Formats: sequence, C-alpha cells, structure tokens
Amino acid sequence: MLIQKKTINPLKGWQVDPAVINYLGKDLQRPECILTEEDGTVWSADARGGLVKMNHQGEQVIINPFKDTGSNLDTFDQKADHARYITASGSLPNGVCFDVNGDFIIANWGTNHIERMTREGKLTTLVSEIDGRPLGKTNFPLRDSKGRIWFSVTTQTEPWSDQINTRATDGYIALMDEKGARIVADGFCGTNEIRFDEMEEWLYVVESTGWKISRLRVQEDGRLTNREVYGPSQLDGFPDGFAFDAFGNLWITLIFTDVLIAITPDGEVLNILDDSNPDTKKQLFEAYHNGSVTPEILGVTKGTIAPWMASLSFGGPDLKTVYLGSLRGTNVPYFKCPVSGQKMIHWK
Repeated sequence: MLIQKKTINPLKGWQVDPAVINYLGKDLQRPECILTEEDGTVWSADARGGLVKMNHQGEQVIINPFKDTGSNLDTFDQKADHARYITASGSLPNGVCFDVNGDFIIANWGTNHIERMTREGKLTTLVSEIDGRPLGKTNFPLRDSKGRIWFSVTTQTEPWSDQINTRATDGYIALMDEKGARIVADGFCGTNEIRFDEMEEWLYVVESTGWKISRLRVQEDGRLTNREVYGPSQLDGFPDGFAFDAFGNLWITLIFTDVLIAITPDGEVLNILDDSNPDTKKQLFEAYHNGSVTPEILGVTKGTIAPWMASLSFGGPDLKTVYLGSLRGTNVPYFKCPVSGQKMIHWK
C-alpha cells in the first residue's frame, strides 16, 4: 500500500525577521501599489500622479503625466499629507495593473476615475461614470486572461473616511469589456483589492472595513455568483492588499496596524510580520467598534517598516521576493520568503 505524504505548508513556523528586510527606492510618495516584472523592474504608484520605475541597481525614474504642468503635485509635502489623505484631492494613483500591451491601468483614488497611462506618461481617462453616475472611490484594477479589466470601488460615501464608521455596504465591483463598463457585484463593505485564483474560477475580494475576505464564482459572461466569506468571518484588523502564493496561502496586509498575515488553504491564519504599536492599535480598535474613528486616531496609528502597509507583490527570478506597498512610506521594503508567489498574468 502506497502512503502519500502530506505536503507541509512552507509558511508553517516561519515569520519575517525584521533585521533581514531591505529597502528599494527613495523619496517615494504614497507607494501604495507595487508591480514587478520578470527583468527585475519594480514599479510603485506615486502621489505626484504617475508611477516610479526602480531596479536593484539603484536606478529610479518618475513617470509623471503632470511634470510639465507646474502642478503642486510635484512638490507634495510629506509632512502635510494628512489632510490630503482625507480630502483625496488631485491625482492619487492607487491600485495599478498592466494592460495587455504593457500600459498601466490605474484606479485613481483622487480623481475617482479608471485611467490608462503609457510607459512614456501619456494619460487618458477610461471610465468616469457608470449609468450616468460618478464611480466613487476607485481602488484597484485587475486584468484577466481574456483581456477584460475588473475594478473595485471602495465606497460612494464622501468623504470616504466616514465609511469607516458607518460601514455602509456601498462598495462594488465593475467589469470593463467590449460591452463597456458595468457593475457585476455590489453590497461590499469597503471594497479594496481583488484577485483571481490561478484558474480564474473565483474572484477574491477584500472588504476592508468589514474586516473580511469574500469570494465569488466567475461565470463565463463575467457574472459573479455564489458569494461567500473566505477564511474567518472577521479578521483582526483592516485588510487592504493581498496575493496568493504557489502553495495556496493568501497573504494579506492589515493597514493602519501594519500586520502581514496569511490564510492557509485550511483556513488557518498565520502571523507573518507584526509591526503594530499595541497602544495605538488598541485605541483604533476601540474606536472602530464604537463607530468613532477620527482622522486624528488614524494619523498616529502606523508601524515603522511600511507605514500604513497597503499591499504586497511577489517578484524576483523565483517569485520568492516579497515587496510591500504602503501609503505613508517613502521606500519599498522587501524580503525573501520560503515559497514562490502565484505567477502574475503579465509574467510569461
């Protein structure tokens, strides 16, 4: 009788040692979303209105559509950013993905539009409204194997920060294809990043202010059905960005408290990196449960490695390098891990 060995999850018993974390880039502004390419290039969203291109040889260049306009985006004041995070004025690229031709699809948190930017910095607006209504706070775009663009809208509440307390379920997911843009699922509590599993059978959805991950089955025509919660009914904080590894673990960043966790295929939650401050975390969580979160509470709640840790992306030649995106950082932390990331659609 052949006894099949059970494969051991490579994340079991492993955590990130902060001492081995390195940093890429300098003087970045709101590097919320990170994209990696096979040649080692790393891109980050940038609060000046475009993206920053970096590599591990120390080269760095800003691709900024507004560089010749005299816009005050070119002199973004990191110390005075608090008001801008709440008012979200100007152009604030948030989630980013590659289009089929290598251009960037941008969910712009400031303009509330879905945009396309070429690698040379030419910017066009793709979607600004659906059914005659403004989109709301566009958060994250995602391309599938058919070339369709999916995107999330966190909330239609203004200012967006009010939704943290009301927890209005006014977030949604839209699909853009040859038929145009349309809403395919709604009723989410703070819709954030969205990701497919490897076979594109399920679309996974972060509900940031609902403290949970949901998923929906993807139908051939783009309909989303069979919605269910994936993993715990409530996580220990605000999930923001996430990504699968090759084993099937779903890595998740918890923003504000700056914790990195993973949900295993068995549903267990593993703590990978904890950069939280116990005192400010306690204050934030009490305010969240009381519906009394304020900009002042958010302003002091952050870690030191990737302040307001917002996303992660696997890269490197073996996809075992993890890059962290953040809203208040000025560089990109990265470290090696024991398992490869799920191969991204723009990797061959």
